Amino acid sequence: MASGLVWYVSYGSNMHAERFACYLAGGTPVGATRGYPGCRDTRPPLATRALEVPGGIYFATESPVWLGGRAFYDPALPGVAAARGYLVTAAQFADVAAQEMYREPGADLDLTVVTADGRHVLGPGRYETLLHLGEHDGHPALTFTAPWGAADVEHTKPSANYLTVLATGLAETHGWRTGRIADYLAGRTPFWSAADVAALVDPARR
Repeated sequence: MASGLVWYVSYGSNMHAERFACYLAGGTPVGATRGYPGCRDTRPPLATRALEVPGGIYFATESPVWLGGRAFYDPALPGVAAARGYLVTAAQFADVAAQEMYREPGADLDLTVVTADGRHVLGPGRYETLLHLGEHDGHPALTFTAPWGAADVEHTKPSANYLTVLATGLAETHGWRTGRIADYLAGRTPFWSAADVAALVDPARR
């Protein structure tokens, strides 16, 4: 990590570029109930790329921003998780992680442990476990998730607003059409059918 750059791997609502921009520059994402202060360095990502990482996502806890379950990544789940990589500075990655925990940005993270060991639990919080998901173009790909696994926590229903943002991010990143998006998201929660997700994505299907 000599360059100081990392790929932030988003598997949830930050796949939506407009939403992620609020974490960098500050602002309130469309459909959210709170704003974000932004990073110390407000520049946009140097690059973005579509990614698929081994494992899967599930929804748990209750987000006061989205009023429903949050997406978490579990590398032990079968299959692959669709994601989006943003090439950012290590300081921007630290500030995004802080904002995910509703903290003020401004403190750097020591990323040497996660890049060496693949996993670093910073604390018990829902997004305080760092994971190293490989390298792309010479830069480490990092994400954060919960310290627990999918089997260790009660799954909760994601809100319609939240799923809509995830769907937009999947379409932007991977170019997926409504049917594939609906199958992917419904396959990761028992609370929504593929038909119901499709109706969110494409109102003409209602």
